Amino acid sequence: MKRVSILGATGSVGQSTIDLISRDPDGYNVVALTGGGNVARLAADARALDADLAVVAQENLLPDLRAALEGSGVEAAAGRDALIEAARRPADWVMSAIVGAAGLAPGLAALEQGATLALANKESLVTAGPLLIATAKAHGARILPVDSEHSAIFQALVGEDAAAVTRVILTASGGAFRDWPLERLAAATVAEASSHPNWDMGQRITIDSASMFNKALEMIEAREFFGFTPDQIEVLVHPQSLVHALVGFCDGGLMAHVGPPDMRHAIGYALNWPDRRSLPVAALDLAAVGTLEFRAPCEARYPALRLAREVMAAGGLSGAIFNAAKERALDHFIAGRVRFTDMSAIVEDTLSVLAARPEARCDDPTLDVVAHMDHLARDEADRAAMTRQV
Repeated sequence: MKRVSILGATGSVGQSTIDLISRDPDGYNVVALTGGGNVARLAADARALDADLAVVAQENLLPDLRAALEGSGVEAAAGRDALIEAARRPADWVMSAIVGAAGLAPGLAALEQGATLALANKESLVTAGPLLIATAKAHGARILPVDSEHSAIFQALVGEDAAAVTRVILTASGGAFRDWPLERLAAATVAEASSHPNWDMGQRITIDSASMFNKALEMIEAREFFGFTPDQIEVLVHPQSLVHALVGFCDGGLMAHVGPPDMRHAIGYALNWPDRRSLPVAALDLAAVGTLEFRAPCEARYPALRLAREVMAAGGLSGAIFNAAKERALDHFIAGRVRFTDMSAIVEDTLSVLAARPEARCDDPTLDVVAHMDHLARDEADRAAMTRQV
C-alpha cells in the first residue's frame, strides 16, 4: 500500500488527485491532506479517505476543522508550521499542489524525508530550483513534474539522449484575451480575465493564463527542471490545448505529447511512475478534432514571456523576485487597484530595482535567503503598484 500525502488537496489539482486515489482505496494509505480555507471540502475528503491528518492553512479555522472532523479519528491542525509538519510525515509520494511561493517550504520538507514529490507547484522551481534539486539529491528523493507541459516533456524524453535535444516547445491556450485587439487590454476587467475560453480553473491561474504569466513561470521551470538553455525554450499559442509540449531533436524530428486537457493524465503518470496504468481519461478523437492550430505569441500582448527570458539570463534569485512581484501584481489587479496591463509593468519595475543587487546574484541560496528576497520583492511590487493605482 502506497503512503500518500496531498498538499493543496482542496484545489483543482488536489481534487483530481483525490479522484484517482479514491478509485483504488485499497492501494493507498492517506497520511495527510492540507487545504487553504475550504474546511468543509477538506474535512469531507479526510473522512472519505480515512486520512491520518488534515491541516488547514488558516489558523483561525482550526475550531471549524475540528468540529467537522469530530468522531472521525482524523487529527486536525492548522497554520504554516502544521503544513510543514504534515509534509514531514513519512510518505512514499507527496503531491505538491499548494499555489504560489507558499508551496516551497512544505515541498522541501517532503523531500527531506525522502518522498517522491509530484510537483504541481511550479513556483517552487522558479523561486528556488537549485535548492529544491539539491535537497532531493541529498535525501535520495525524487521530483516528478505534474504541470501538463513538463509531464509531456518528461514523457517525451523517456529512452532518449538528453544531449540530442535541440529545442522544447511549451504550448499555451492564449487565455481569455488571445483574440482581443491590443488597445482593449488596458481596460480588461477582472471578470473578463477570469473567464477561460477552454476550461474552468481557479481565478488566479485563469488570470495568469490571460496574461501568460503562467507560461512565463513554466519557461523558467523547464530550465530549472531539465537544464535546458533559455534559447532552447520556445512557446506557441495552441488554442485547442491538446498538444501539451513538443521536444525537438538534433535530427530535426519533433516528438509531441497529445491528449485531452485533463490534469488526471499528468497526475496519474506521476502517481504510477515508472509504470503506465489505465486512467479515467477520455480517448482523443483526432478525426473529430480535425485541425490543430499553432501561432507565434505576440510579445506585445504577452510581455511576461520577454520578462521570463530576462530572468533566465540573469539567474540567481531573479526567479524569486519575478514570482513574488507577479503574485503581488495579481493581488492588486484582482483588488481593482491597477489595470490588467499594469501587472507586467509592476514585475518589470521590481526586477529592475532588485535583480542587480549583489544579494540577488546568489546561485546556491538557503530557504531563508529565498524568503528574504521574496519579502523584498513583494514590498517593491507594492511600491510599484502605488504609482499605477487607478
